[in-house]
Amino acid sequence: MELFQLTSDYIELCNLLKCSGPCVSGGEAKHLIINGQVLVDGIFERRKKCKIKAGQTVVCGQYEIQVIAKEASSS
Repeated sequence: MELFQLTSDYIELCNLLKCSGPCVSGGEAKHLIINGQVLVDGIFERRKKCKIKAGQTVVCGQYEIQVIAKEASSS
């Protein structure tokens, strides 16, 4: 399982797959999503721009990505 730390409130599903490793390009990520090969919290997700938030788990093939919250800034 890979941990992905958000830098904002959410990340779009296609961008998460591209940034975290399962896909080398946005086009590949979109193809996998449209073809029903991506699970979000155990449910097939076909929306490319689905907002993924902290606490959610994304599975794409053998990759499992746990999304965690951004760190609070200490000012």
